[in-house]
Amino acid sequence: MVDVVLFELLHKEMVAELWEHDPDPDPGPGGRKMSLLVLEGMGFRVGQALGERLPRETPAFREELDVLKFLCKDLWVAMFQKQMDSLRTNHQGIYVLQDNGFPLLIRMGAGLQYVEEAPKFLAFTCGLLRGTLSTLGIKSLVTASVTALPACKFQVAIQRS
Repeated sequence: MVDVVLFELLHKEMVAELWEHDPDPDPGPGGRKMSLLVLEGMGFRVGQALGERLPRETPAFREELDVLKFLCKDLWVAMFQKQMDSLRTNHQGIYVLQDNGFPLLIRMGAGLQYVEEAPKFLAFTCGLLRGTLSTLGIKSLVTASVTALPACKFQVAIQRS
């Protein structure tokens, strides 16, 4: 669906442009930079669109675990031409999605200084996951973490009402 190289270049330029022109280099309310919020918002909107378009060929989801499996397989293949490496849950609304070779981090160096820069390259994808889940009727909070490049984990906390 998406040409990976073009998407990687576009994503890299979005991050660079937002970081270069961020009027407030200090974290805002809640300790998050405005650029992260903008990237996550863009990802959310793309996720909403993909959440409407991709599930057309799949049967209806019976459980939220089916929706998360859809993210790990179908959404990830549509975006990155590969499946997520693992999906884990505590069966209480917390899911951990792990990608051991996340395409947006693969071209980064392996040093500790690069791990500190990784969150800005994950904000769009957090929004993408949250937007897709939102369209599929699941309200969630998505965070990402990196301990060693290019692996990353996305933690999805389902918000019950």
